[in-house]
Amino acid sequence: MPMHRTNLDELQVGNKTVRILEADITALPVDAIVNAANQQLLAGGGVCGAIHAAAGAQLQRECHAVAPCPTGQARITPGCKLPAKYVIHAVGPVWMGGESGEAEQLASAYRSSLELAAQHQVRNIAFPAISTGIFGFPLEPATQIALNTVVKWLQEHPDYPEEVIFVTRSQTTAAYLAALQIFPLE
Repeated sequence: MPMHRTNLDELQVGNKTVRILEADITALPVDAIVNAANQQLLAGGGVCGAIHAAAGAQLQRECHAVAPCPTGQARITPGCKLPAKYVIHAVGPVWMGGESGEAEQLASAYRSSLELAAQHQVRNIAFPAISTGIFGFPLEPATQIALNTVVKWLQEHPDYPEEVIFVTRSQTTAAYLAALQIFPLE
């Protein structure tokens, strides 16, 4: 599938788009947002806490119905009070130094999220930087794993999603833009 950069923050993968966007993930009008979740799918800190706060108490009840979720997997719930129709709760690994399978577990969390998105015919999905907050995964390798996993998945799956957005904060934007710029175009 042909790829090309349309500008500094966007990559075309065939007829699909991968974008980097500095924004509030809870406010995006997309079909699904991804929550960087814990195995119990409980409201936590960081992006997880922000998603739960914006979605309202019903999201925790929805999470209880599908919990627990092993590391590297994902679960889907309604978006409740969010603009997004769905929340996909992806459990990334806790960083243990890089020798405990963390890279594969992180890639698996992205793949599992994309599989759920495809099953629910999600046209556009927004990801945070899974595992890079309190789970401690180093940002630069995490962004490369995320981008590589998503692009490969999009190349192998012709239908859904049509757009993947990596939602960043001011302190993570540069790492995502750098990973996109060095991404090999085939």
